[in-house]
Amino acid sequence: MKVNVYSIQGEVKEEIELPAIFNEEYRPDLIKRAVLSAQSARIQPWGNDPMAGKRTSAESWGSGRGAAMVPRIKSGARAAFVPQAIGGRKAHPVRAEKNHHEKVNNKERRFAIRSAVAATTNEELVALRGHKIENLEQVPVIVEDDLETVKTAAETREIFKALGVYDDIIKAKNSKHIRAGRGKTRGRKYKSSKGPLVVVGEDKGIKLGARNHAGVEVVTAENLNAELLAPGTHAGRLTIYTKSAVEKLGGLFQ
Repeated sequence: MKVNVYSIQGEVKEEIELPAIFNEEYRPDLIKRAVLSAQSARIQPWGNDPMAGKRTSAESWGSGRGAAMVPRIKSGARAAFVPQAIGGRKAHPVRAEKNHHEKVNNKERRFAIRSAVAATTNEELVALRGHKIENLEQVPVIVEDDLETVKTAAETREIFKALGVYDDIIKAKNSKHIRAGRGKTRGRKYKSSKGPLVVVGEDKGIKLGARNHAGVEVVTAENLNAELLAPGTHAGRLTIYTKSAVEKLGGLFQ
């Protein structure tokens, strides 16, 4: 598959052949598994105090008293300790030592990344994710390596406009809204859409230049993962690759 390489002014500079990784089979099942594995790795352990509901002098009266044989506090007849008693322990408490990480085989994880990379070349999938690609001649967008050295938001804004991806950044900026549900009170009040992903061979300042644009994320080719390529497990993110990143991807995730 041959694609155009654009200059940072938005002009066609040359034509290159994409590596085999861009022709990988589309496997949404493996992509979803890899993304959920990455998300589960970030879960903070939580659980009940092991002694909750057990700090009591309660002891059963035994049989022959005409009363239920539940543990009762020493200074009265109130039931305690057992799950059905007020203030009693939980029957099956959440334990802090539980491992919430859903592991995935290395071969499957690498296959998922290759599949997600290939999905960035599928215009139908990119459009289904809601990205604005009307002004693009091709997806993904391949840019010369000069993009990696840009360090200011003003410069990157002009480059994104020249490449035709700025409409997607505006869409991500306007998508910010208040979350439904309890998450509003738990430090995650707002939600917003993802914008373009910028994949570079080497970060020479582009993270500084792109980080202030809504929805835009920057990653080096070696650190690429399924979650960045398929946020929410849905593949087909609008992606901008530098030429050196494309060359590096040819030898990665095999």
